[in-house]
Amino acid sequence: MSDVVIAGVGMTEVGEHWEISLRDLALLAVQETLEDAGGLRPGALYVANIHAPALSNQAHLGALIADYAGLTGIEASTIEASGASGGSALRLAYMAVVGGAVDAALVVGVEKMTDKVGPDVETAQASSLDADYEAAQGLTASGLAALIMQRYMHEYQVEHAVFAGFPIAAHANGMHNPKAMFRSKLSAEGYLSAGMVNPPLNMFDVAPAADGAAAVLLTRRELLPAHFHHPLVRIAGSASSNDRLALHDRPDLLAFEAARKSVQRACKQAGIQPGEVDFFELWDAYSIYAALSLEAAGFAERGMGWSLAQNGQISNDSLLPISTFGGLKARGNPGGASGVYQVVEAALQLRGQAGANQLACAERGLVQSLGGAAAVAVTHVLEAVKL
Repeated sequence: MSDVVIAGVGMTEVGEHWEISLRDLALLAVQETLEDAGGLRPGALYVANIHAPALSNQAHLGALIADYAGLTGIEASTIEASGASGGSALRLAYMAVVGGAVDAALVVGVEKMTDKVGPDVETAQASSLDADYEAAQGLTASGLAALIMQRYMHEYQVEHAVFAGFPIAAHANGMHNPKAMFRSKLSAEGYLSAGMVNPPLNMFDVAPAADGAAAVLLTRRELLPAHFHHPLVRIAGSASSNDRLALHDRPDLLAFEAARKSVQRACKQAGIQPGEVDFFELWDAYSIYAALSLEAAGFAERGMGWSLAQNGQISNDSLLPISTFGGLKARGNPGGASGVYQVVEAALQLRGQAGANQLACAERGLVQSLGGAAAVAVTHVLEAVKL
């Protein structure tokens, strides 16, 4: 089977982009990616987005962005899987390229989260929950994460303070990411004194909703142009799994089964064990999700995921670097685009182009995006290609 490689990457700064439209934001990422790929033209476009119909009054993004980017005539679709939208779009692009349906596929994640504020945003985010049995009862996305965290703390008898290491490490890495929304250091004292969002979640346990666009172009290795000059990164493993959407339907509230299965399947395809990766770009939309993701992937025993974050020791110098560009917490969480940002950041690590956030040894990375409370999990194994 041919190697599917990342030929081009691009991303905008994450923030509050009131001055630019959804289509223009996407175009910036597309243009940077196509230039990075040496002018390769995609045969398919997969747009990852969650909230454009509700927050930007715009659906039909595949056609819109393809047209606006001068890519009319190609296949173009919008992919929605809550927070896993970016990972899902990448997986569909990977399958199209590896299966030979197209020679090159472009993935674009784009989201405008800040054009509306207050209840409109909460309502849009709650649409990823079970509408009849969760959202209709007033539950929100952060409320759901708070319930899980509360149960975790009760089940394993840990205090809220033990989760501080996740946002502390994320902010330490975000300081050196020029595309990050927050580039300031966070102290343990700052974490403990932060205001509550949904107890026990405080403001530093929750990744900020933001605007942004990121893109990736995939092709088969043998189709790269002769003048291609970037270090190569290939997709060695790709997998997706789902779980029951409503939390009350799950037999175990603290087991991210979809996350576990997608890691196992992606690593099996890559011919590795999870412990053989050099870093993990996990889904830290909430601190509790970071802990549960580490446990699901097998990096920590159940009830011990928090221990990997003690004193902010998860950083570029730790045994398992995570959120190496600041993760969703410091880089910001632009909804359906976040999963594409993760892949762009992982590719830059593997290319050796991560700047001040460059790991000393980065040959293989694990990237995972979660939809909701891991109702959908998409995992990819990326590897640097040794020429």
